[in-house]
Amino acid sequence: MLIFASYDNILHAFARNKEVVHTYEGHKARIHLLQPFGDHVISVDVDNVLIVWNIQSEEQYLQVDFDKATFAVSAVLHPSTYLNKILLGSEQGSLQLWNIKSNKLLYSFPGWQSAVTTLEQAPAVDVVAVGLVSGHIIVHNIKFDETLMKFQQDWGPITAISFRTDGHPVMAAGSPIGHIGLWDLEEKKVLCQMQDAHSTAIAGMSFVPGEPLLITNGADNAIRVWIFDGPGGTGRVLRSRMGHSAPPTKIRYHGQNGEQILSAGQDGTLQSFSTVHEKFNKSLGRGSINKKKSKKKGLKLDTMALPPITVFASEIAHQSDWDGIVACHQGYITCTTWNYQKTSMGAHKLRPEEFGKHKPIDIYATAVDITSCGNFAVVGLSTGRVDVYNMQSGIHRGCYGKERAHEGAIRGVAVDGLNQLVITAGSEGLIKFWKFKTKDLVYCTELSSSPSGILLHRDSGILGIAFDDFSISVLDMETRKIVRTFPGHHGRINDMTFSPDGRWLITSSMDCTIKTWDLPSGCLIDCFLVDSAAVSLTMSPTGDFLASTHVDDLGIYLWSNRSLYSLVSLRPLPADYEPSMVTLPSTCPVQDVDMSGDEETCDEMIEYVSPEQLGEQLVTLSSLPESRWKNLLSLDVIKKKNKPREPPKVPKSAPFFIPTVPGLIPRYVAPEEENVTQSKVVNLGVLAQKSDFYIRLEEALSTNEYTAPLNLLKTLGPSHIEIELRGLAPEGGGSTEVMLSFLRMIGMMLNKKYNFELAQAYLALFLKLHLKVLSSEPNLLEEVSRLSTQLEETWIHLQTLFNQSLCVLTYMKSALL
Repeated sequence: MLIFASYDNILHAFARNKEVVHTYEGHKARIHLLQPFGDHVISVDVDNVLIVWNIQSEEQYLQVDFDKATFAVSAVLHPSTYLNKILLGSEQGSLQLWNIKSNKLLYSFPGWQSAVTTLEQAPAVDVVAVGLVSGHIIVHNIKFDETLMKFQQDWGPITAISFRTDGHPVMAAGSPIGHIGLWDLEEKKVLCQMQDAHSTAIAGMSFVPGEPLLITNGADNAIRVWIFDGPGGTGRVLRSRMGHSAPPTKIRYHGQNGEQILSAGQDGTLQSFSTVHEKFNKSLGRGSINKKKSKKKGLKLDTMALPPITVFASEIAHQSDWDGIVACHQGYITCTTWNYQKTSMGAHKLRPEEFGKHKPIDIYATAVDITSCGNFAVVGLSTGRVDVYNMQSGIHRGCYGKERAHEGAIRGVAVDGLNQLVITAGSEGLIKFWKFKTKDLVYCTELSSSPSGILLHRDSGILGIAFDDFSISVLDMETRKIVRTFPGHHGRINDMTFSPDGRWLITSSMDCTIKTWDLPSGCLIDCFLVDSAAVSLTMSPTGDFLASTHVDDLGIYLWSNRSLYSLVSLRPLPADYEPSMVTLPSTCPVQDVDMSGDEETCDEMIEYVSPEQLGEQLVTLSSLPESRWKNLLSLDVIKKKNKPREPPKVPKSAPFFIPTVPGLIPRYVAPEEENVTQSKVVNLGVLAQKSDFYIRLEEALSTNEYTAPLNLLKTLGPSHIEIELRGLAPEGGGSTEVMLSFLRMIGMMLNKKYNFELAQAYLALFLKLHLKVLSSEPNLLEEVSRLSTQLEETWIHLQTLFNQSLCVLTYMKSALL
């Protein structure tokens, strides 16, 4: 099944709701009508050009040009059982029946002196419903050119028509003001009216075949399913999906799981969108001065509606007990509370007591924040006043300053995570720190310019400040000083957000850029351009997504954090860096145009490989697991514990067996070449074979390079290591020269201070096995005494470092705890 959708002059076919499988290009103007037609699809553009496309080959089957003056196509329909025929409606009011296969006009209907807006096939064959601009609905038999019924709606032009097919003779008609009229076709009268089905014009409607379900959508960015199961023939909403009917103004993640985004729009609503699935979306409704009066008056006549929300703050603590969201409205002094659990507006209106009876015109709320415990809300006004309210009771709990906190308007308020300090920013260029409980002024600092907004990262105590001169500063709450300044944007800064760990500060501006600043290094690490400026930004608490809203755009866009799943360069961008244009995210995967730039960036990035030893003065351990060296001295005990109770049985002969070389890394034995002529002389060297480790120790005596035997020894298991060390003694087939070479290898490890624990373990096992031989050989005894001195010096150095660390740790415990 394919879904056809047009954008401008291009037509796309989607499969599985996400994959573009066909693209049809040929129109020179915007497409405004579509009609699937068997193996073909018909499209009509605003220049009155009709094109019939072959769906599979994407080729034009037919193109018909109409004269706008005589026949401007406004509706298209394929009548049932009419093979290769389509019915066209025009703005002049006439209808035409065309045969697509032969490209012939079969019949012209004179019309009803009014423009045709929509055509719909009735359940009966040869019967078509025609919607007119005058509000009339004509039920017409196109076979005999005879009008069967005529209805009229007083709500303006007919926007959509649909018929019930579940046994009830009912026709539904949409209007441009959001009402739906239901008509009884047997009685030829109005059955009922569904007023305010949508807040704007009905764009389309369709009854589900054989079911009492009506699907409608409107220009209010909503799609609703209505079920007709009640008395009177009217329908009720069964389920719905809706977004903002006007662009969002502010978005923030709600909670710590990163699954819900709260969004306030210019339509005055507050909605919650889920990043997991659309079925978890919900609307908290629209702000109202009096909810009861608003319900009585309805959407169209609601004079109690509040202005759109400009700023809001939310907290999940105690949200099941009382309201957890507080919001400021545009040009309104009263702040409203909202309940996320009940998905509705809260019970409290937060405003100063002196403005309880009358509403001032030039005083309004500009900033708001809620404490991490969810008990208090801090509200800043345009007069410079900052008030505190209790979220549970809505009672005023005091204000900061004698009369007001700042001389100018409040541009931002923030409360720290422990409810100790309140930070306020005023338009006069001051940042003030107040004691939350006593309301006393603690500290005041003057800024270089007037701030336009502030944002606090509570976990790290970092305050981001955006200025009117398009610069950004970062203030440390502990030292109360500016620690970073970023003069990067060329337009008003709309919003900013911190990453969960507080390392990144992401900002958006009216210059259509979104920039990411690395706070530890103080550098710009990412910058890109978008088609329209981002109005609001918010980063997921889990760090996986960045959400953004844009100018004149109804959607919320999610950007994935690539650093979580791929290697991304975080190098500072150069000062003359020119950002590239990035398309906004969409549900359909689109390949980036500029892929070469990304590949070059990846080629330049060299993955850091840690060296075996960071410094020559550092004692470095090996990366081997403890099972390779820790139990070397206890192998005798382990062998006794693991001694089999029964003698080993001979394994059954396997049908196919490839011999392997013993060791930790499985390797197959190389095939041996068969000798045709075998010598009769016995080679006694075969009886005294030397191991690879033994041979490399002999070679190291002359070259003084012990890296090869050490690397070989690191690949062996504990039992194999013991066998190799036993074979170094003269009674095991070795020699004192090889034993001396082994001791020099241990000395080399101690001198270079790497593989420190391996040197201890190997030396301990060597002394345990060959102590008698060492005491009888003077040259070996001299080498062992030299090793003893090296071990003692290294251990004294380590013990000094350990004692210093323990001393500092003990002091910190006693001083702070």
